[in-house]
Amino acid sequence: MKIFLEWLCLSNVLAFLLFGYDKFRAGQTNKSRVSEFHLAAIGAIGGWPGGLLGMLVFRHKTAKLSFKLKYGVSFVVWAGLMYAAFRWL
Repeated sequence: MKIFLEWLCLSNVLAFLLFGYDKFRAGQTNKSRVSEFHLAAIGAIGGWPGGLLGMLVFRHKTAKLSFKLKYGVSFVVWAGLMYAAFRWL
């Protein structure tokens, strides 16, 4: 259970920071950015709340409907993983 909680903390912090980093890079020209796939994937594997907080704090990707749909799907995956983890741990 301790490893699971550590994973949740780490993935949420990472998701939050990735949203902030991507927002920072969005304001610069010709700079590489974090892909939407990676933002949604880190949310799906544990960092969904941190990513949502990052979206709100940095006001990043909140107007893009296609990303919100992808992040909604990652929520379903995240919720399933959380259900499974709490059921079996």
